[in-house]
Amino acid sequence: MEKEQKIVLTRIIIAGIFLITLPFTDITGIVKFTLYFFAYLIVGYDVILEALEGIKNHEIFDEHFLMAVATIGAFFLALYFTGEYSEAVAVMLFYQLGELFQDYAVDKSRKNIISLMDIKPDYANIEINNELKKVNPHDVKINSIIIVKPGEKIPIDGKIIEGSSSIDTSALTGESIPREAKLNDDVISGCINLTGILKIKTTCEFKDSTVSKILDLVEKSQTRKSKSEKFISRFAKVYTPIVCYSALGLAIFPPVIKIFMGLSAMWSEWIYRALTFLVISCPCALVISIPLSFFAGIGAASKNGILIKGSNYLELLSQIKCLVFDKTGTLTRGVFEVVAVHPEIMNENDLLHLAAHVERYSLHPVANSLRKAYPNESDNCIVEEFEEISGYGVRAKVNGKIICAGNKKFMELIKTDYHECEECNKNRKSGTVIHIAIDNKYAGHVIISDVIKANSQRTIESLKINGIKKVVMLTGDSRVSAEEVALKLGINEYYSELLPAEKVLKLEEIINTTKLKVGFAGDGINDAPVLMRSDVGIAMGGMGSDAAIESADVVIMDDDTLKIPLAIRIAKKSMLIVKQNIYFSIGIKILCLVLSALGLA
Repeated sequence: MEKEQKIVLTRIIIAGIFLITLPFTDITGIVKFTLYFFAYLIVGYDVILEALEGIKNHEIFDEHFLMAVATIGAFFLALYFTGEYSEAVAVMLFYQLGELFQDYAVDKSRKNIISLMDIKPDYANIEINNELKKVNPHDVKINSIIIVKPGEKIPIDGKIIEGSSSIDTSALTGESIPREAKLNDDVISGCINLTGILKIKTTCEFKDSTVSKILDLVEKSQTRKSKSEKFISRFAKVYTPIVCYSALGLAIFPPVIKIFMGLSAMWSEWIYRALTFLVISCPCALVISIPLSFFAGIGAASKNGILIKGSNYLELLSQIKCLVFDKTGTLTRGVFEVVAVHPEIMNENDLLHLAAHVERYSLHPVANSLRKAYPNESDNCIVEEFEEISGYGVRAKVNGKIICAGNKKFMELIKTDYHECEECNKNRKSGTVIHIAIDNKYAGHVIISDVIKANSQRTIESLKINGIKKVVMLTGDSRVSAEEVALKLGINEYYSELLPAEKVLKLEEIINTTKLKVGFAGDGINDAPVLMRSDVGIAMGGMGSDAAIESADVVIMDDDTLKIPLAIRIAKKSMLIVKQNIYFSIGIKILCLVLSALGLA
């Protein structure tokens, strides 16, 4: 419990002692009034101050105003009519007790997220004169050398230049199994070093590191309100003045009507009913419970390594009925292997050697597989004028010759005669075909095959169980490769050989034809336009890749597609609780208001 909450609890206890003991004393008159009013001020002075502040700022009609008017009115009613001061104190006491419970619940939910996201490092170790010195992570520059000892958090993203260790990534991914990190591996901030000492060369400043971006994401998520929350805000602004004027009318009109009818006005009874009406009408339960439900949903998702950027996205996620997947890096591991080399004008080794050279500076998974297939690539060849053409391939000058490596669209673009892979056409081998041309003369092609992720099939099955009516796959890969993956995963609709811009057009076509809320799941790097165009963009975070965090609405931190149906389940459950809160709080409120107006509450 926070310090402020302990203070409020102490005030409640003191007021409660007064409330319990005073009825057993013999005090009367002004002394009785003073003691009860003192107990009232102990427990409720801040509510009175908030009400006065609202009046000063011309924002009169809120729950503080309602409670202040109702309880002060109850005091004067007791002073002149009933003599029951305890009711006014009790109303304020129970209101504060309810507020305390609500604050505690909000703080508990916030602490769940903060403890989960307690990944912000307090310091970074830098070696100075053979001694480790702790410095503020904000002061560490790019390409600095930091040392992380066992049990310490990695403060800044970087590359391991010395040592190996097991790393706990659970705060980022929700995955409890440690990850092994060795020489030349990239590591990200927020993870905990478990075993060995690591010497890391930083690749960014602290403000640009993964931990900073994630913490910023969580903080901003609280400001993005859903339609339900906006409705509650609009509802409260209209509702509060209505009940205030209704209470005023309840206090005045029935007695006036009775006077005209020649009956006793019974002012005290109707004022008492009006004050009761005001107390009951307080909308705090409705206003607090809705944001709390969304906050709890976002917290539950975060605990499982799913970052949702705001309650608006949580609400949209619950409405998704069609999910569109990217293939490479999302449904498949993006770990390609060279399965065949078909040269035209040179031997297999030379063609593979040339492909590895031209892809030397590319970060695409295909390039990694080619370099892996030819590990003996040296720096003897001069690679110049490297250019990566999105959706086509790469082009570079190698030893003075223009080498192009990419898909068949690239060959058509540079007007090179090529031919399809006969083995692929016969389905003896399926995969991605990388065509290679030397000075626009066709040199052959390399076949690369991807590996389907272990959980992809279970993901598709789980999505269908969770109410997703349509699953579609989009890919820039070949038709044969796309067909094979779709068949294995049970995806009936897929589109292949798409450029990034064509993926956006295809997604828009799906949105327009289905008339459903459409989510898109991609790797967050080259799918940024599609992620932003969908109703909900879901990125495979790749242990916190920059593009994923920035482009998507939802980030799956450990790349596990099975987290997508889990996120949808959390969103649906959260929205169910939100709707229950709205219906029950408004329904019970209206019932009690009617009963209080009739004198039955």
